[in-house]
Amino acid sequence: MDYAAESLKRHQQWKGKIEIRATVPVKTREELAVAYTPGVAAPCMEIFKDTTRSYDLTRRHNLCLVVTDGTAVLGLGDIGPEAGMPVMEGKCVLFKEFGEVDAFPICIRSKNVDEIVNTVSLIAGSFGGINLEDISAPRCFEIERKLKEKCDIPVFHDDQHGTAIVTLAGLKNALKVVDKRKEQAKVIINGAGAAAIAIAKLLLNDGFRELILCDRLGALYRGRSDMNTVKERIAGMTNRENRKGILKEVIKGADIFIGVSGPDVLTKDMVESMNERAVIFACANPIPEISPEEATAGGAAVVATGRSDYPNQINNVLAFPGIFRGAFDVRAREINEPMKIAAAEALASLIQEEELCAEYIIPHAFDRRVGKAVAAAVAAAARQSGAALL
Repeated sequence: MDYAAESLKRHQQWKGKIEIRATVPVKTREELAVAYTPGVAAPCMEIFKDTTRSYDLTRRHNLCLVVTDGTAVLGLGDIGPEAGMPVMEGKCVLFKEFGEVDAFPICIRSKNVDEIVNTVSLIAGSFGGINLEDISAPRCFEIERKLKEKCDIPVFHDDQHGTAIVTLAGLKNALKVVDKRKEQAKVIINGAGAAAIAIAKLLLNDGFRELILCDRLGALYRGRSDMNTVKERIAGMTNRENRKGILKEVIKGADIFIGVSGPDVLTKDMVESMNERAVIFACANPIPEISPEEATAGGAAVVATGRSDYPNQINNVLAFPGIFRGAFDVRAREINEPMKIAAAEALASLIQEEELCAEYIIPHAFDRRVGKAVAAAVAAAARQSGAALL
């Protein structure tokens, strides 16, 4: 199937992938009086006296805001907020289908950090959580940080944290397959954008020690003069030996390659220079950093991509619906590191020891166990970490 042509045809027919439907009847005078005026004044006054009652008396308890400025839409780049709407609608569909979470898209006509933060924070009282989507780096880091400071509901940038959670889950099982320990594994992350930074931070928080990030110019290291503040910060947390050089040089002797960069940047020769039983996560879409066939020919023992037509797809849909479901179930104030790690552990644990193999290290996107398992783990971690209000 030509998916692009078929998708365009279907979108023309659908004229949008979401709609608003009433959940209560208004067929009689009495029903109208209860759902609307004059009866609706009673719940209004209850919320006026205590705004937290909005979670009990409105749909806020299950409503997520999906926000973009259209600057980093899929692999299309800065195409604008209106052009990003089909993706945001699709995200809302996934929230509902995989997490039973209602979601509503807002596409903002601004690239100004403070304008976006102000816009979102002013309407946050209508929602139970905020999912940031397809916002370019490094602005996305500042937007998320400022919104967390201003809002009393969870703020989650899925391009960062969703990718990191699924990556960590896959790595946990991949290391079992190749019989290596995370504390000794040498990890190269190619890319230094939103996803790469989040992956590095989550791996460090989970106990990985040997990480090096590379951008187009090579390894990030302390003292490199051409880095922005975000790269400087992560360079100070990684690359303990302060190694220098391009990807071809620093990947020698590595155990794990994680690509969140661009197509065809990793070669068979580079894989051959890694340690035995190497793990390759080549997640660039639609063309990965190296094809699974080439990676395997180079000696990789486990290969994952972002594509659905190969085994081991690193797909954010395994994470964000269940994460918000769990956060909403306990009315969490935030989505913190223990909740993210719990989500990754729940994902990894769905694959039993007897099932685990090089071609099956992560659940499939349509595995119906995923959403409930992630939600339960996230809710429990929220309670244990003090983030839950219920």
